[in-house]
Amino acid sequence: MCPLVKVLDRTPGIESMVCVTAQHRQMLDQVLEAFSVAPDFDLDIMSRSQTLTQISARVLEGFEGVLAQAQPDLVLVHGDTTTSMCAALAAFYQKIPVGHVEAGLRTYDRYSPFPEEVNRQITDRLSELLFCPTRANAENIAQEHVEGTVHITGNTVLDAFATTVREDYTFHDQALREVDFAAGPVILLTAHRRENWGTGIENICRAVKRVAEERPNVQVVFPVHLNPVVHDTVHSILGGVERVHLVEPLDVMDMHNAMARSSFIMTDSGGLQEEAPSLGKPVLVLRTETERPEVVACGAAVVAGVEEARIRDLALRLLDDEEFYQGMVCQENPFGDGHASERIARIILEWGGRG
Repeated sequence: MCPLVKVLDRTPGIESMVCVTAQHRQMLDQVLEAFSVAPDFDLDIMSRSQTLTQISARVLEGFEGVLAQAQPDLVLVHGDTTTSMCAALAAFYQKIPVGHVEAGLRTYDRYSPFPEEVNRQITDRLSELLFCPTRANAENIAQEHVEGTVHITGNTVLDAFATTVREDYTFHDQALREVDFAAGPVILLTAHRRENWGTGIENICRAVKRVAEERPNVQVVFPVHLNPVVHDTVHSILGGVERVHLVEPLDVMDMHNAMARSSFIMTDSGGLQEEAPSLGKPVLVLRTETERPEVVACGAAVVAGVEEARIRDLALRLLDDEEFYQGMVCQENPFGDGHASERIARIILEWGGRG
């Protein structure tokens, strides 16, 4: 959302205010600092081992007070988080229109990803303006007979690359500075999805351990999520494994530049699936399905699942088979051209009668 915040700030006719919930305090603050965004409201809801119910209750109650104070004409929420769903619901209760950025993504499996699949369906139902990254997302909305107005804008996440990726970049994270990206293939790995907790994360880590052991020229960079369920599992399996770098969560600048310097990406993240094609990086999706089928259709990603043997085999194939690797280097990102935020700002002006 930060690229959109910056565009709204410089758009005549729009007064933009930012509210954060701080569901993930440290990771949020890294992003805000990278984009020089100062929130007008900070609910600061984070507590250790918080449940989805606790998050929902705190966001609903806290954002109700923000809406009473700010009195906005429109509330913009993003994606599929519990924060976004509850903020949209709080706005609906006050009869304030909602705009959903990154609308229309679907797996049609309510438990995968969990709880994100239901979060985004509810958010779409509550929204008056639906900003879809792709035509396929818009078609999902159409077949569900959702009442809001659909706009195909591309994804705002790609807008950030204009300012984040640089050849002369120096990493903020000290551990990343010690990684020699020129010495051989570097795999960038992320895994944190709730539906992968337990067996899924364990299988992913064991597969990566085998790859590192079988290919002595390969390094793995793994920014480990702070949730103890993820953190403890990862460190128990990959801690101390040679050439596997377990680092703290990266700010957006470090992450984008690490992606740009890596050979390929293994992830259960949705955002990285969208970003990687812009950098020409193949993706192994560490899930059983993806709500971003466009990245698979264009050849830039393979759904690897969460079985140890398949993950290991696909990673080794990308390392060893140049033809297979080059076949996954996407020539055009299906999720947009880096101007989504500008389109959204124009649509808001037109919606408000000021365009």
